[in-house]
Amino acid sequence: MAKHQADEPADTRMMGIIHDALRRDLARTRTALTEQPYPDGDRRVALADHLRWMMRYLHDHHRSEDRGLWPLLRKKAPNAAELLDTMEQDHAGISDAMTAVVSAAHKYAEGGPDETRADLLASLTALEDVLLPHLQREEQQTMPLAASRLTMGEWRAWEQEFHIKQRSFTELGDEGHWLLDGLDTTRYQIVVRQVPTVPRFILLHGFARRYQRRAALRWQPNSPH
Repeated sequence: MAKHQADEPADTRMMGIIHDALRRDLARTRTALTEQPYPDGDRRVALADHLRWMMRYLHDHHRSEDRGLWPLLRKKAPNAAELLDTMEQDHAGISDAMTAVVSAAHKYAEGGPDETRADLLASLTALEDVLLPHLQREEQQTMPLAASRLTMGEWRAWEQEFHIKQRSFTELGDEGHWLLDGLDTTRYQIVVRQVPTVPRFILLHGFARRYQRRAALRWQPNSPH
C-alpha cells in the first residue's frame, strides 16, 4: 500500500472500519443474547464488560469528532453548518441511549432473573435505532465532505491529537485487534498502517492472544477459555 502524502485529500476509510466494528459487535451481542444456551457465568460478565467498553469507546470517538473534526470542517466548509449541526444533535441522542446500555449491562453482569437479559436487549434496540442511521449518514454525507475539504495531513493531525495521544499502548493494542477482527486484506492494511513499524509489530503480535482469548469467551460458548 502506497504511503499517503500530507497534501493529498484525506483518506476517511478508517471511519467506516470503526463503524463496521461497532455494527459487527452489536449484532454479535444480539445473537448471543437471543440464542440458547443463553450466556451465563463468566460469559455473561464478559459480554457486559465488552458492551461497557464499546460504549466508552463510542463516547470517546464522538467527543473527538465534536471537539476536533466538526470544528475543523466548519472552518473548511462553512456551507456545511446544517449537516454538522445534525451530527452534533445525533451525538446527544445517542449519548442518552448509550447511558441506558451501560446501566442495563451492569445489571445483567450481576446475574439475577432473565428480565435483565430482556432489558439489555431492549436497550440495544433503542441504541441501534439512533446509532445506525447516524453512522450511515456520516459515511454517506460527512465523510465525503471531509475527503473533499481536508488534507491527509489535517486528518492525521486530528487522529493523533484526539485519539492516538489519548490512549495508552495497551489500549491501542486492544482497540487495534478489535478493529482488525474479520477485515479483508485491504482494510487490514489501512488499520495497521496507523502506527510505525516497530510499535506495529508489538501491537500485532503482543496483543493477539489477549484479544482472541477475550473474544472467544464472549462469542463462542463452547470454546475452551
